[in-house]
Amino acid sequence: MSMDAPSSVSIQTSAEPIPSVPAWFGEVALLAHTLTRLGLLAAISERVRFARKRFGTFEVIDFVVVLMGYAISGEPTLAAYYERLQPFATPFMALFGRSRLPHRSTLSRFLAALDEASVEALRSVFLQDALARPGPAEGVGGLWDRQGHRWVVFDLDGTRQAARQRALPQGPDLPPPELRLRPVCAPGYTGRKRGEVVRILISTSVIL
Repeated sequence: MSMDAPSSVSIQTSAEPIPSVPAWFGEVALLAHTLTRLGLLAAISERVRFARKRFGTFEVIDFVVVLMGYAISGEPTLAAYYERLQPFATPFMALFGRSRLPHRSTLSRFLAALDEASVEALRSVFLQDALARPGPAEGVGGLWDRQGHRWVVFDLDGTRQAARQRALPQGPDLPPPELRLRPVCAPGYTGRKRGEVVRILISTSVIL
């Protein structure tokens, strides 16, 4: 009875750290492919203009795709998001047809300087696309009023805003202190605003 010689296995190790691909990177790739196929990236580049010298060679679309990735990632803060994204900055931006990742401070300056006209132009691009492809007429949810009319609510803006948590007086003769904003706040990136936590301000548009 003959036995084959066992095959040799070579294992190599290295002390050099190799970052792992973020778990949300695949969702970003799907989003980039969809936005490119639908022409939304081209529409944003053509219709949303906001130029400032301090932004260098970056355009609005560069900051928009970074914020899209941040929304998908679920990272608790913008700093944590950039830390995970930095090793894969080039392939991330290449998914959207861009070449350079804006620095976090550049993104902060852009958001602080962005005017209302540019925000409305960006909002109109996504709103028109949503209305052009509403999806199936039945089974997509909505709200019904007392007359039986169905309303569909679109979330248009989820703005993160810094909130301050001031110290409340405490004492044996006082009721337990309670912060009213606690249920709607969480730790997060506050940018240049003073605050300890961030909250989400949602504005919506109701369409019949």
